[in-house]
Amino acid sequence: MPSDDNESLFDLLGFLSPAHPWHGIDVGPEAPAKLTAFIEIVPTDTVKYELDKASGFLKVDRPQKFSNICPALYGFIPRTYCGDEVGKLSGERAGLKEVKGDRDPMDICVLAEKTLSHGSVLVPAIPIGGLRMLDGNEADDKILAVMAGDAVYGGIREIGDCPKGLVERLRHYFLTYKQLPDAAETRVSITHVYGREEAYEVIAASRKDYEAKFGALRERLRERIG
Repeated sequence: MPSDDNESLFDLLGFLSPAHPWHGIDVGPEAPAKLTAFIEIVPTDTVKYELDKASGFLKVDRPQKFSNICPALYGFIPRTYCGDEVGKLSGERAGLKEVKGDRDPMDICVLAEKTLSHGSVLVPAIPIGGLRMLDGNEADDKILAVMAGDAVYGGIREIGDCPKGLVERLRHYFLTYKQLPDAAETRVSITHVYGREEAYEVIAASRKDYEAKFGALRERLRERIG
């Protein structure tokens, strides 16, 4: 149980009902070097699931129309939000103006040797880099991490040490996974593949955005519960 009395109120609520994956799960005391990831999709899924933000349950977003399959565990980092800080950082690094965050939690891909049969699970993840992805004028970064303790990938600490083919598969997936049959070309682009230290900056920006967006609500909950 956490030593902070205010924070412990939220943990106590977990005895009454499951924690909301986005708001009710702690990212972890070692973040950003090691953090908790909530997994929505595993590589065997033929349906794209995503979090229903209101209820905290996974919902079916759409069946995968093509044969592309996510080559890693895919989900998000709890208590993060892609808002002004993430958009500003992405725009500065990409040399673009008026870039906004996509108003979602920060996405994360976790490399692991072992197969998980389904999503909606928590995974201890070690960030090693990321993909600077833009969907139109919205920042949609993908943090790349390895599962802590994994026999094959667990020792990797920099994206440059990953097999290049695997990083290219991730790039291809994210450049094509939003395409629908007979639809016009998407505006998705990946401007950079960046390393661990920059991934830390992106995560920090998303945590700052989360506090700006939801911090006041958490304070109100503390007051009401207390």
